[in-house]
Amino acid sequence: MARRRRCRYSGIGGQAVLEGIMMKNKDRYAVAVRRQDGGIAVEIDHFRGILGGSILNRILFVRGIFNFIDSLVLGMKALNYSASFYEEEDSDSGKKPGRGAGDKILNALVTVFAVAMAVGIFVVLPYYLTSRLEGTLRNRSLMNIIEGGMRIVIFLLYVVGISIMKDIRRLYRYHGAEHKCINCIERGRPLTVKNVMRSSRLHKRCGTSFIFFVFIVSIILFFFIQVESPVYRVLLRILLLPVVAGISYEIIRLAGRSDNIFVKIISAPGMAVQRMTTKEPDRDMVEVAIAAVEAVFDWKGYLKENFGYEDETEKAERDSAEESGGQTERA
Repeated sequence: MARRRRCRYSGIGGQAVLEGIMMKNKDRYAVAVRRQDGGIAVEIDHFRGILGGSILNRILFVRGIFNFIDSLVLGMKALNYSASFYEEEDSDSGKKPGRGAGDKILNALVTVFAVAMAVGIFVVLPYYLTSRLEGTLRNRSLMNIIEGGMRIVIFLLYVVGISIMKDIRRLYRYHGAEHKCINCIERGRPLTVKNVMRSSRLHKRCGTSFIFFVFIVSIILFFFIQVESPVYRVLLRILLLPVVAGISYEIIRLAGRSDNIFVKIISAPGMAVQRMTTKEPDRDMVEVAIAAVEAVFDWKGYLKENFGYEDETEKAERDSAEESGGQTERA
């Protein structure tokens, strides 16, 4: 029986977009989209983020705050690019999104609105619903635990609710293709459709797991930090979101670089939720994901360095050259 290969951190991450995948490696990212004519369009660009090469990018808990913001900005940019292929006007004119100043302003406004909606639904709403129990429950610590539990329930209902939409179900399948590609590489397998299809669709560095860690960390944090004023309680929950995000980032970063039993235990809830936010992709979706990876990541070099992998074509050429050399010597 073959021994299961140890997972090795690759440094690449991604996101599902409309009929496509975004993959990022260091400062480079690529968005691969399945066009309506069946081809695959690939956009490659650089994204340094807010911090760029700043020393702040190496400070624990601080870097996670800015990485979270960068993920939102880049994710929205990638989504807009993929959406352009399915908008009639852009399809006819051949325009690409996000090029003008007006597009950038609109993207910023949409991102701010999305964050505000998320704060309202997953922070303010759970607090408001839990506050209705104050007349019945006097234990503030228990109230905080119930609020955290309610936040998780609302998130799960949200995930299930949007999965009713056909486009979201396809997005979940592309999400699965993204994870399968990364798992395929990090398990030391060549990036082929066959190998990707048989890889797991769950990954410990997934954004779904990050959100779940945010909920757990917030429960623990607000268990110890309490104030009496209802207004201050809401403000405190909003103002401490960057702190929660920074702590959660370090946890998921640890999870992505380690495979020990402790990491598996703390990652288990997020991995379980991923079964809802990822679905099995088809071969066409996997081809798109592979195109995105190959645009920004030398997976052959990575496998050779970390797993001793040698490409079959290169191996055949080397063997042929050695054989030819041997024949020349004998002649």
